Amino acid sequence: MTRLTLSHLLLPFLGGTTAGYTTLSDDTLRHISSPLSASSPSELDPFDGSLLSPILIPRVPGTPGHAAVQAHFINYIKSNLSPEWTIEWHNSTSKTPATGEKLVPFQNLIIRRDPPGMTREREGEMERLTLAAHYDSLYRPEGFIGAVDSAVPCAVLLWVLKELDGAMGKRWGEWEDDGLERGKGVQVVLFDGEEAWVQWSGEDSLYGSSSRLDTISLFVLLDLLGAADPTVPSFFGKTHWAYQNMAKVEERLRGLKLLESEPKAGRFLHDSERSNWNFAGYVEDDHVPFLRRGVEDILHIIPTPFPRVWHTMDDDVKNLDVATVKDWAKIVAGFVGEWMDLEGHFEGVVPGTEDEKGRYFVKDEL
Repeated sequence: MTRLTLSHLLLPFLGGTTAGYTTLSDDTLRHISSPLSASSPSELDPFDGSLLSPILIPRVPGTPGHAAVQAHFINYIKSNLSPEWTIEWHNSTSKTPATGEKLVPFQNLIIRRDPPGMTREREGEMERLTLAAHYDSLYRPEGFIGAVDSAVPCAVLLWVLKELDGAMGKRWGEWEDDGLERGKGVQVVLFDGEEAWVQWSGEDSLYGSSSRLDTISLFVLLDLLGAADPTVPSFFGKTHWAYQNMAKVEERLRGLKLLESEPKAGRFLHDSERSNWNFAGYVEDDHVPFLRRGVEDILHIIPTPFPRVWHTMDDDVKNLDVATVKDWAKIVAGFVGEWMDLEGHFEGVVPGTEDEKGRYFVKDEL
């Protein structure tokens, strides 16, 4: 990916956006964070964690390593998520500057769960929180791992689904489709073919994200996560309120001493007070094809500046910061739990008095 400055293609939309959003109690945040405590083994340990470690291999499309990671994803999903989740592959082929006339296969993996009764025929009634990352790695240099780019984001998203699966099932077990509430589903998209094969350009990049996705309520794209001291800005005015909500989750987790990292800036998401949107630039990534097709509600979680290991052979397991990896998982899980209205649906969590406030609404007034 490259830094792209645009003068007129697509300015951040500044209109107000209102969305229902339910906070999680302190006890629920503690519950979400507890499996990742420093004293317990973690699936997200880069050296021997059962989720992250198998992804930390070269994953060039069409190679055995790529196929092995795909199989790992499927095994993890089937072993850890309830049967209500659907698995889809969106397959395509393309020529690349590095492979000439040879067609390279690209396969996006989509994991989706919708409320009961939301059939294909009713997709027009759906709004899906869409969480995305890319899982392929660079063709060159040979042997490139791509730990932050983007093995960690993929592992974080799968862990979040596992952590929230039970609460989603409990909430939807009590859900009544009375026709008054739009169905709110969630899908994780693991994109293939994000990386350029020779040099980043409009023709040599984003091979997988040309795939069409419908019913997106918010598109949250994670990239380049896992290095220490990330600083993630807010890129789009229209979704600044969503950025602020994720930043609030981080702030509360830090206040509760539930995060392990100690970033120099104090927070990963440092841009909550931004009020000046007089610019027209963003980091080019898998969200760009969706922007061009009219998907405006995009939250891009990518550090700027990029980690120093970006697109070098140093982007490997030894340069991951384990505390930062775990903390991103907690922050994203908290944000998704709030977006999906899961407060009160976690087994073993007794709601605190702060939950009596119930649902509130956040409005972007920018």
